[in-house]
Order: sequence, then C-alpha cells, then structure tokens
Amino acid sequence: MSGYEEAGEAEKLWERVKLVYISTLPTPEEKSQADRYFSMITKVENEGTTFRFFTSNPYAAHVLTEGYTEKLKGCFSLILGRSDILIEFKGDETAVPKIVIPESRQGTGNTGHAAGNAGHAAGNTVNGFVSTMPLREDYTFDEFVEGPSNSWAYAAAMAVVSHPGEKGYNPLFIHGGTGLGKTHLMQAIGNKIISEKKNIAVCYLTAEMFLNEYVNALQIGKIDQFREKYRNIDVLLVDDVQFFQKGKLCQEEFFNTFNYLQGKNKQIVMTSDVAPKNLPALEERLVSRFIGGMVQEIESPSYETRLAILKKKSEGFRVPIPNSILEFIADNIKSHVRAMEGALTKVKVIVENNPLKSDLTPLMLSRLLKDFIDDEQAMKKMTIAEIQAAVARKYGVTVENLLSSERTQSFVTPRQLAMYISRCYTYSSLEEIGKQFEKKHATILHGVKTIKARLDNESELRETLRQILDEFGVKETDVRER
Repeated sequence: MSGYEEAGEAEKLWERVKLVYISTLPTPEEKSQADRYFSMITKVENEGTTFRFFTSNPYAAHVLTEGYTEKLKGCFSLILGRSDILIEFKGDETAVPKIVIPESRQGTGNTGHAAGNAGHAAGNTVNGFVSTMPLREDYTFDEFVEGPSNSWAYAAAMAVVSHPGEKGYNPLFIHGGTGLGKTHLMQAIGNKIISEKKNIAVCYLTAEMFLNEYVNALQIGKIDQFREKYRNIDVLLVDDVQFFQKGKLCQEEFFNTFNYLQGKNKQIVMTSDVAPKNLPALEERLVSRFIGGMVQEIESPSYETRLAILKKKSEGFRVPIPNSILEFIADNIKSHVRAMEGALTKVKVIVENNPLKSDLTPLMLSRLLKDFIDDEQAMKKMTIAEIQAAVARKYGVTVENLLSSERTQSFVTPRQLAMYISRCYTYSSLEEIGKQFEKKHATILHGVKTIKARLDNESELRETLRQILDEFGVKETDVRER
C-alpha cells in the first residue's frame, strides 16, 4: 500500500478504479451521472488503507459518501487484492474558483462574502463565484463534430455564445437521446463564453444537483444564500431538466430563479432527454417558459458523422488507429456516441499495449467488441410491434387489447409492460412509442414509471420481463431508458 502514498500514485490508482466502477454500471444514465460526480473530485490522498477524496462542491462530498462509498470500496479491493479499504469524501476548501462576478454586481447576502478571498487570490478586485459543477476542458466546440443530426442545435449554441441573453435564444433547450452530445454542446457554450468574455459568470449543474442543494439549504436554514447564489450569475447551464419532475417545491424554486434571470436578460441553457412538451410531471408554467425561446433536437448521427466523431476522438492517440477499424466501429455501432467511444477506448487499450494488433481484422474486431455489437443488434431487431406481440402472447391477450382503453388489470399490466420494454429496451422515440400504442406521451411515461416501481417488489413480474427479453436475446441489464 505504501507505494500509493507517493505523490501522484493515488491519483493513478483512482483513474483505474474509476474506469472499473463506471464499466460495471448497467445504463448510460448511471455512467453519465457517476462521471459527473467524479469530475467534482479535485484531489485524492492516501494514508495506509484510507483514501481521502476532496470535492469542489461540499454537497458533492455528501452525495458521494451516501451513494458511492460501498461500491468504490469493492473496486479498490478488486484492484489492490485486500478488503480493509476505507474511503472518505470531504469538501475541498482550497479549491480556487475560476469564475468571478464583479463586486459591483454582488447582492447584500452572504454569498459574496464567503467567496471574497478567492477572488482576491486570483488577482482581481471581485468576489468569487464557484460553478456548482466543473466544466470539462475537452468539451469545446473544436472537439464537437457537427453533422446533419446536430447542426441546428450547434448553430443555436454558437448564437448563444455570440449574444448571450438575446431574445429568441433565451432559453435554449436542447433535447435528444442518451449519449448524443447534449452535455458536450452545453458545456462548450460555457467554456467558450468564459474564454472570450470578461466578467461573465457561468454556472453549470444538473437539475438533480439543483434539487439536492435546494433541499439541503432548506434543512440548514440557508435558503436565502442558495437563492442569491443562483441569481448572481450571467449564464445558467442546467443538464437533465427532466429530473425536476421529482419535486414540486423545487419546480417552484427553479421557476422563480428562471424568471429572475430571464428578467435580467441572463442566458439560460437546458438539456433533457425529451422535448419540454413530453415532460408530463412538470408544471405547465415551466413548460411554457422552456418553449419560450429556442428548442432544438439532437438526433442519432449518420454514418459519416459517426466516422468523423471517431476520427476526432482518436486524434493524438499514442498509436494511430487505422481507418479500417474506425470504419468498422462506425458501421456496427450506430445507437449513440457514448457507445462508440466505449468501443474505441477498448480498441485503443489493445492497440497501445500491442502495436502489432493495429491491423485488427473484422473477425478479430467482432470478437473484441462482441458486447457492444450484440447489444446493438439486439436493440435493432426489437421493434415495438414485435414487443407488443410477444407481451400479448405471454399474457394470453391480443395486441388489440393492449391498444385499447380497457382498465381491467388483465389488460393494464401487459399494456404497461409492453410500454416499459419499448421505452427501455429500444431506441424508439417517445413520439414513436406513443403512436404505436395510440396513447399520449404522458400515458406512456406513467406506464413506464409504474412498471419500474413494481419490478423492485414483484419477483413474478421481473421473471416475466426476463422471459420476454430472452425471446429477443436481450439481457435485463441492457436497459437503455432515456
């Protein structure tokens, strides 16, 4: 263990543990969420069997402690071959804010005083403001590959950079499936504005983090400081706003923050897995605000765009990846960018550790990337119509029964299960699923939510789900809900 106490060694071990942890998560959403929280870790220290993590946001330390500690222990134990690992998370009080607000713009609350020293430390006569979550340095417009599937969203993002707060692009709402580049484009806006414009305060966070901070502020009696923090910024970037559906009080708070910032011509950018109109648990007044500016969708990329993305991602690799390999990945993994990146990373590890394998044949690649390809093929061959037929057979009902409005339980359960499978195990959009079931989007989402809750408690229902998925060669852990 002592070797990890040397400078930099703990961080190297952490990089390995992080890869193992994220690789075990079953869904893209969980992988993305873990990656975001891990990005808030500013440094790692090691003393004996104890690993201490410092975070740029104090509440992130709380979330990581509550939700990640036990599984991280297991990952450390797997790599180090011992079970006496201890993990601690603490807020990093030495983290220097990169984003500042001129002192003349500060309110009279406590936020400016709390961060004042940081601003002076940076050599400016300003008070500091810390972005709730850090912006990834590699999430820039230069690293974003524009194509037909995202060109309108890209153009809108560039317009926001040029004229933040301008009517017509405020708010900017970007939606699309998992792993298509929404977060990259949003953070590119923040990085570009910070690099080009002086005295512009940018804040990036997820809706989940906003909700968590809001609840925490209520509990400790610091709601005024919470409000002042989010009303003292120029550009607010909020990821995954569908999460706001979990809390009515938080919706009220965000509504007020939204109105305040927009009234001051401050820019708001949001992302979601679906369009605003397809967020049924959001208050109508919030949906109205969200569609009041520019709404743009990012779709699945074409072959040419997929190949361009892979070429961009592989630039600078220690061992160049041949075009034939990139073409193979682009041709066989089409669902979303994150899956392609995962396949490329796996190839990179093999090639860099054995340069002689840089001429991998299609057969070798098929074996190496079997998990990715099997998942892709399984998703591609599951159509909504086939799912409806499979569920109907299993329950001894007809597809017409599934599409009807009958409310008897013998029809409701299979109907909702078919909705759940269509939503979670295919890449069909909510619009497509609604059309195939002849139901409104809210009805589809309600059915999905109901089955998800029942699966946690009803072993018989879970076994039925497993049997139906087996017919398509799909594992339960292959869930792809957006």
